[in-house]
Amino acid sequence: MSRLYPVLLAVIDAWHRQDIEGVLVHVTDDIVWRNSSGFAPAIRGKAAMRTALTGMAPIIKTNKWRIFDYAENGDRLFMEGVDEFWLQGGQHVAIPYAGSLEFRGLLIREWREYFDGRLSAAGKAGEPVSAEVQEMIGRPVAK
Repeated sequence: MSRLYPVLLAVIDAWHRQDIEGVLVHVTDDIVWRNSSGFAPAIRGKAAMRTALTGMAPIIKTNKWRIFDYAENGDRLFMEGVDEFWLQGGQHVAIPYAGSLEFRGLLIREWREYFDGRLSAAGKAGEPVSAEVQEMIGRPVAK
């Protein structure tokens, strides 16, 4: 039985409802969130993460973030999934990604995400999701 994956599922469930505090209850006060694949500096600390999520939430109309595969090793959870969402302006953004969560107890203390930011920019600009990405994200979710 997985110990860490249920925490990620709780984070995903909270974000589906755009419940920022519901997300933050699962991270440490000193969280390091590397959510740009190294393109931008890490977001450091729960207050900074709150600010980032508060800025994102009103732009997103709905989201369908999901995980396809995961593995646990000690206090680390590895994941592969898709961050898929629709913006208030109607744009559809689908970004396949992989990531790693490092835990302290049952709280996330470091979150690293790896993805191609060009897909995010293209979707936000209104470009359609490619057939290749559709194929990548059409997989069943992990249980």
